[in-house]
Amino acid sequence: MPKLATFAALAALMVGGGAQAATISISCGSVGAELEFCRAGAEAWAQQTGNEVEIVSTPNSATERLALYQQLLAAGSGDVDVFQIDVVWPGLLGSHFLDLSGEFSEEEVSAHFPAIIENNTVEGALVAMPWFTDAGLLYYRKDLLEKYGLQPPKTWEELSAAAKKIQDEERAAGNDRMWGYVYQAKAYEGLTCNALEWIDSFGGGQIVDADGKITVANPQAAAALTWAASTVGEISPEGVLNYQEEEARGVFQAGNAVFMRNWPYAWGLGQAQDSPVQDKIGVAALPKGGEGGKTTGTLGGWQLAVSKYSDSPAEAVDLVRFLTSPTEQKRRAIEGAYNPTIPALYQDTDVLEAAPFMGDLYETFTNAVARPARVTGAKYNQVSAEFYNAAHQVLSGRAEAAAALDALADRLDRLSRGGRW
Repeated sequence: MPKLATFAALAALMVGGGAQAATISISCGSVGAELEFCRAGAEAWAQQTGNEVEIVSTPNSATERLALYQQLLAAGSGDVDVFQIDVVWPGLLGSHFLDLSGEFSEEEVSAHFPAIIENNTVEGALVAMPWFTDAGLLYYRKDLLEKYGLQPPKTWEELSAAAKKIQDEERAAGNDRMWGYVYQAKAYEGLTCNALEWIDSFGGGQIVDADGKITVANPQAAAALTWAASTVGEISPEGVLNYQEEEARGVFQAGNAVFMRNWPYAWGLGQAQDSPVQDKIGVAALPKGGEGGKTTGTLGGWQLAVSKYSDSPAEAVDLVRFLTSPTEQKRRAIEGAYNPTIPALYQDTDVLEAAPFMGDLYETFTNAVARPARVTGAKYNQVSAEFYNAAHQVLSGRAEAAAALDALADRLDRLSRGGRW
């Protein structure tokens, strides 16, 4: 039977006996029900092929997961055959992965969003296949908005006003645990995603532009972070400064938040039979930064890559082919609200019945704002860390937005050697 492994136990992973079978280890995320969906897909492949799978559980934090991957790959270890990697990691880790362009047909590759295939191509090598895509979304309690005669907010200022009104009214009615808005504000990659959404929605750019110019120190970006800081302790708990995805979802799904920023996976869990907010959830694009701003969502998503150090590369590639196929992506979309990377599935009636927002917000997913991973290359992880730490300083009241962004720009300039990434 397939087993659950951890990084601490990687040394114990064994290649399965028998000349006709291989044991393939795959790293899987564990945010929400992600681990269970990964296991179910991998087990289905194992049953179909006669091979075995080992499931390697990884930390929820993308920042911690990347550090573990880098350590494992730097050692040239073959203990993990298939890696689940973030959309911003191909440039960082791609040298350790097989080129899949010769393993997948042109038809198989072209079925996916071209932008994601381009993202996963490093120096001409297709280092990962798209598995599911993401963009930040706004979840809201549609029953509470209806109760108070409010519409989903179009701007962040409208969100603040609606969140404060409903929060205060619900507390007065007896729920003293109610908060207006929860999101991801811990100093990690998730805050990079949230803060980029705020800044982009205010017209403040993408931290570093496509030409490598550092653009983050501007009045619109400062206004965005100033607004975000105003939520802490007012419509968001002080504890939001340590929230990742699951902490925010826990508060919202328990019925103790009016609005939540999260990824699409939270839909399926919120709609579960045992969820206190089942059938009370609405989903919309994230608000604009004022009337002159725009709706936006940070591009997320995960890919599957095959390690160069795998002892069973053919079987590992076959597992990736199975998991990224239209059939498996459709199953995950219906059962877990994982957004497909195959455009045709957004026309599928079964998918749209299970997760209507995938059709309603199709433009949000196809036009999401990208983090500056391609232009900053191997230095992206350092860029992100500098950015989320600066944002966290502002949110926690330890720095004013404009000063924090000026200092951030100086640090990024030194890191890039004057913009020469």
